[in-house]
Amino acid sequence: MPKIELTTSILAPIEKVFDLSRNIDLHMESTKQTGEKAIAGKTSGLIELGETVTWKAKHFGVWQTLTSKITEYDRPNLFVDEMVSGAFKSIHHQHHFIASGNQTIMKDIFEFESPLGILGRMFNKLILTRYLTELLEERNRVIKEAAELN
Repeated sequence: MPKIELTTSILAPIEKVFDLSRNIDLHMESTKQTGEKAIAGKTSGLIELGETVTWKAKHFGVWQTLTSKITEYDRPNLFVDEMVSGAFKSIHHQHHFIASGNQTIMKDIFEFESPLGILGRMFNKLILTRYLTELLEERNRVIKEAAELN
């Protein structure tokens, strides 16, 4: 199962970074290149423990939907979202937050599994891992920019 780990330092309080990271509206801003929209469940504002959101986005020229649920929540240190339904076999995304002086260290641990056995594993290695890393990096850039505005 591929694993993407990213660490982002943000010059802002941990509570602010945590809330921006679970903000549906900011997430849509960070994924505008895919036309991503929240279409069911929690569709704006801050997502909470036990809530779901269904996203619709265009990836590789195909419109797809994916529903995820917040399965763990410890404000302002951690939340986890997991895929409930969608094109993947599984997605498990841990969002960790660590206060460090006047900044917050935001760490993503994103694990996913594609369907289609060996073909899925080849697609992961050749294309998908890099594609998803770039999406997560853009998301983190937007969160950092929003958090450091004030």
